[in-house]
Amino acid sequence: MSEIDRILAELERDHTGDTWHGSPVTQILRGVTAAQAAARPIPRGHSIWELVLHMTSWKNEVRRRIEGAPAGEPQEGDWPSVGDPTDARWAEARAGLDRAHAALAAAVRALSESKVFAPTNDPRVRETGAGVSHYTLLHGLVQHDAYHAGQIAILKKALG
Repeated sequence: MSEIDRILAELERDHTGDTWHGSPVTQILRGVTAAQAAARPIPRGHSIWELVLHMTSWKNEVRRRIEGAPAGEPQEGDWPSVGDPTDARWAEARAGLDRAHAALAAAVRALSESKVFAPTNDPRVRETGAGVSHYTLLHGLVQHDAYHAGQIAILKKALG
């Protein structure tokens, strides 16, 4: 198995697969309504919806970095605005997460094996996550998404 295959397997497990740490994010989101997604059961905490948009924006940012773009804050923003919390917009937010995941997986598949351990095209800046290898960037994203999936699971439980 190649390193790219291993990374793809990690990304898939985290999004839709059989994770050892809990449920994948798509399973956790199953059954969450727009009203629940927009709710804030923890004062000053993020909502499920905000977490989904945040995860989506960072999947897109990592994909752009894999494709050679310079590191920076995601084009969509670090914490994009939820806007009007309608059922249709919630369905679109979940679909956007799935699209971002699929686009990232396609970019990883297109990455040459020799480039996996090569650094991205940026000098190291810890605050932005710039200047790490593609390997570290992708594993960092898996960890990022597992962390936020756990937050979503806790918020879902708090909402009943």
